[in-house]
Amino acid sequence: MSKSNGQADIHIEQQPSETLEHELPPADPNDPNDGFDQKGATATGPDASSGVAAVEAPAESEIQKLQVERASLVDRMARLQAEFDNYRKRAAKENADFRDYAVADAARSLLPVVDNFALALKNASAKPEDFRTGVELIHKQLQDVLQKLNVQRVPAQGQPFDPRVHEAIEVVESDEIPDNHVLEELQSGYRIKDRLLRPAMVRVAKKK
Repeated sequence: MSKSNGQADIHIEQQPSETLEHELPPADPNDPNDGFDQKGATATGPDASSGVAAVEAPAESEIQKLQVERASLVDRMARLQAEFDNYRKRAAKENADFRDYAVADAARSLLPVVDNFALALKNASAKPEDFRTGVELIHKQLQDVLQKLNVQRVPAQGQPFDPRVHEAIEVVESDEIPDNHVLEELQSGYRIKDRLLRPAMVRVAKKK
């Protein structure tokens, strides 16, 4: 400080700008007001590609898992289809065998009847009375075989007409039996338990 003409002459020594710049504190990345774009630096930094790969990795893993599950389900369906086909073929063979053996049993039961018919025809030159007696015995034998096979004759003669087991061929006016009853049996009907093999062909009476 120096005096000149009675006035104070103040000189301030200025420091270089470079010195001031070096004295500025460093920017704080944790301070939201210091202008540091932390998100921007992270998005554009070297770790950006690893973040995208981390997102894609779980998606690919999920796709592979679904593909494995799909392959397992397809294999299971193929096995079930093969098992079902084998079961269907086995059941069809068993049904065919059952029918064959059932027919074989029925045929075996009818063989004695056939033998007796052959014997009756061989002795057809015998007396008519003897021939008739032989045929009646064969008919009785045949009825016994059918009964053993659970084949039963449908009652018809004199019975009330039943369209479930009777087939009316003709309606005849008659006072011999009640109205709508079987007047005459033309052909016998048969059934196995509750299943009808064939209906009885009959004439039905109608009041005059």
